Amino acid sequence: MSPLELFFDVVFVFAVGQLAEHLHTELSWRGAAETAVMVVAVLGTWVLTSFDATFLDITRAQTRGLVLAVMGLGLFMNAQIPHAFAGRPWAFVVPLVAILLLTGTTAAVTASVAVLRSHYHRVLIWAAVSVPLWLVGAAVDHDARIAWWAAAAAVDLTGTWLRHPLPGRVFPSRYFVFDAEHMVERIRLFLILQLGETVLTIGSSITDAPVDAPTVAAALGVFVAPACLWATYFLGGEEIVTRQVASTSDPMRSIHRAVNSTYGTLTGLVALAVGSGLVIGHASGAGTVRLSLLMFGGPILYLVAQAWWYYVTTGRAWAARLLACAACAAAGVAARWLSPLVSVLILDVILVVLVIVLTRVHRQVAEALEARGEDRS
Repeated sequence: MSPLELFFDVVFVFAVGQLAEHLHTELSWRGAAETAVMVVAVLGTWVLTSFDATFLDITRAQTRGLVLAVMGLGLFMNAQIPHAFAGRPWAFVVPLVAILLLTGTTAAVTASVAVLRSHYHRVLIWAAVSVPLWLVGAAVDHDARIAWWAAAAAVDLTGTWLRHPLPGRVFPSRYFVFDAEHMVERIRLFLILQLGETVLTIGSSITDAPVDAPTVAAALGVFVAPACLWATYFLGGEEIVTRQVASTSDPMRSIHRAVNSTYGTLTGLVALAVGSGLVIGHASGAGTVRLSLLMFGGPILYLVAQAWWYYVTTGRAWAARLLACAACAAAGVAARWLSPLVSVLILDVILVVLVIVLTRVHRQVAEALEARGEDRS
């Protein structure tokens, strides 16, 4: 992975804090829907540019210029997240549309392989459907904006999820050779940055809170949650990803599914960051439905996204994650009548137990994948 790509990722991980700020400010079902729409927009631009950088070769001057241009546009777009549904919709949507068209057009024109040029022609056709929806959404009033932008986000998300197919024309991933190892590293570092930005967002909540025993206990408790979520992947989970991608006959499909799972992990981390802020700010208060949904719903989204990838690629290492989600759901219901500190303690216990179980499961799955690779050789 090149230093420029890591530099690029920092700009887009900046959006985690911005999305958390928007959700915290608009803590309602509508605010959650607005945040979800912007998650799709932010990740969609990251996905398109990341694949461009891999397909078009980041060592080429033209590709580096594209990445730098998207960085500048993305920085401005992400900075407008707290205001996108308020007074600055055009400041958010214009750079978004520019990124969608710039990345697709550049690849459609400059890709060295015909199959890639054909694929990005389809990407541009999908963009031709979503871009007018984004623009109309910026032009209408606040109340109607969510409907237009949700439709645009649905088109972009569906296109990314299905690899932008058209009738009779799909991307032949099984026969396409690309740098899968490079994309595994991209996903790995992007996840680290997401988790890091989540911790920084929690740190900002600690800065604004009083220094007393309940607040300190809450701060320590909420830190354990993202640390455990980090461990669910980086204590053996990433080795499974690396081995599976290296051994499969269709590495592009595995990478594509891993990228799709990022939508769930990022949304979960945003929810967890906001819930952690509520716990730290009201450590001595009473439980609420909002706090329960955020503190337990965030990890559930994160773990479900992981479980889905492991299930569809390896068929293993998913059950423990779903069992932990079920435990979080039950604890989230009970948390309505518990203090925030007790709720955080319960969440930490669930996640710590999950990490202990997954450490063993990941080792077993990695050994099985290694044995399968040796048998094939």
